[in-house]
Amino acid sequence: MTGQEDIAARWDELGQMDRAALRVAWAAAFGDAPPHFLSMNFMRKALIWHAQCRAFGGLTTEVKRALRSAGGCKQTRAPGPVMKPGTQLVREWNGRRFQVEVREDGFVMNGERFRSLSAIALRITGTSWSGPRFFGIGSGAGTDA
Repeated sequence: MTGQEDIAARWDELGQMDRAALRVAWAAAFGDAPPHFLSMNFMRKALIWHAQCRAFGGLTTEVKRALRSAGGCKQTRAPGPVMKPGTQLVREWNGRRFQVEVREDGFVMNGERFRSLSAIALRITGTSWSGPRFFGIGSGAGTDA
């Protein structure tokens, strides 16, 4: 059998296992019992990943390094809105009108450069805000005045 066929056969085998058998297979593969809350589907996927790594090699050193450096992230966020350089953002706050120009390297308000919209919102309000929310970018944004 080829490596691909071995993996396909292992996947079929894992698909036939009940929870107890998956827990035994997990302990054999990873050296410890799995947490009780893991679903059977997750255990199957982790076990097939383990078999693929053994058959074809694991992650490259570069990918492992990138994963370790991202280890502190608890959740990923969708990227913020893309604003083209030259875009003008306008916000009225406490009776004053503020205008911000989007630049490639940040933002400009009253001739002063800022790295983020949140820094501008802090300057305007004196309190911490989500800059995109303050300027009405995205859903439900900028409604608190």
